[in-house]
Amino acid sequence: MKGLDVVNRRHFILAGTLAGSAGPWAARVWAQAAGKQPVILVVGDSLSAEYGLKRGEGWVPLLEKRLAEQKIAATVINASISGDTTAGGRARLAGLLSQHKPTHVVLELGGNDALRGLSLAGTEDNLMQMTKAAQAASAQVLIVGIQVPPNYGGDYTRRFEAIFPKVAGATKAGLVPFLLKGIADGPESASLFQADRIHPTAAAQPRMLDNVWPALRKLLGPR
Repeated sequence: MKGLDVVNRRHFILAGTLAGSAGPWAARVWAQAAGKQPVILVVGDSLSAEYGLKRGEGWVPLLEKRLAEQKIAATVINASISGDTTAGGRARLAGLLSQHKPTHVVLELGGNDALRGLSLAGTEDNLMQMTKAAQAASAQVLIVGIQVPPNYGGDYTRRFEAIFPKVAGATKAGLVPFLLKGIADGPESASLFQADRIHPTAAAQPRMLDNVWPALRKLLGPR
C-alpha cells in the first residue's frame, strides 16, 4: 500500500461565516465572485494513486496538465491510497475536507470493496455519507463508477454497478459511469493492463482522464 500522495498542495482560506453557513450553491457563487480558484480533491484507491506507474503518469497528474492547457486555474490534491475502501475513505474524509477546503471532490472508491467481498449495502452507505459530507462542506461531488468482471456473477455485477448512479441520483452529484470504459471493455484491453490484470498501464491513463473530464468540466462551470 502506498502512502498518501498529495499533489501540488496549496492552501486557500474560505473566509467567513458566509461559506460556512450557506448551502453549496450560495458558497459557489460567493467563491466565484471572490475569485477563488477551484480546489479539486481526489479521494481514490490505486486506480488514482499511480500504482505501478512512474510519478506523473497517472490520470490525476494528467488532469493537472489538462487544466493548465485549457487555462483553468485550479489546484488538484490527490489523496488517493492504494488498497483503500469506501470505509477507509469515509474515515479520513472529514480531515481532508477540513485541511484542504475543496470546492470539488472526486470520489473514486469501491473497487476494493468488491475485491474483498464487502457488503454492497455498506459500500452504498459509505459513498452516500461521503457525498453528503462533502456537499455539506460546500463542495461539488463527482462520483466515479467502477465495474467488476462477469465472473463475480451476473446479479452481483449488476447490483454493484448500480450503486454509483444510485448515489449520484439521490444526492444530485456528478457521475462518471465507468472509469475504465474503453479500457477494460475495449479491444485492446490485454495491452492496457499491468501484469496483475487489475491496474491500467501508463498508456491507459489518458483514456481514464477522458472518461472523467466531461463530467468534471461541467461541474467546474464557465471559466
